[in-house]
Amino acid sequence: PPPFTGVWMGDSKVCAIGVHCGNHITSHGLALNCCTDLTWFDHIVPCGLEGKGVTSLSRELGRHVAVDHVLQPFLDSFQEVFDCTLVFSEDPG
Repeated sequence: PPPFTGVWMGDSKVCAIGVHCGNHITSHGLALNCCTDLTWFDHIVPCGLEGKGVTSLSRELGRHVAVDHVLQPFLDSFQEVFDCTLVFSEDPG
């Protein structure tokens, strides 16, 4: 819900989006909770937001949703929304 960033399902965040700027370098990323062990979030205040929760696709759909099942549709949607072509490298460096 505005003004919070990320993707929300009710009062629970299913996808976190972040940007970090420092030392003349900008990095960014996201975390889509597919089949995450959500018990870890019981020990923190996620994103510093009191009264808000964290969820996963598996919890919301009531079935196991593996990253492998979500990755390609996510990448396809990313390319469509941002009108870009993703390029993959075998070399992680």
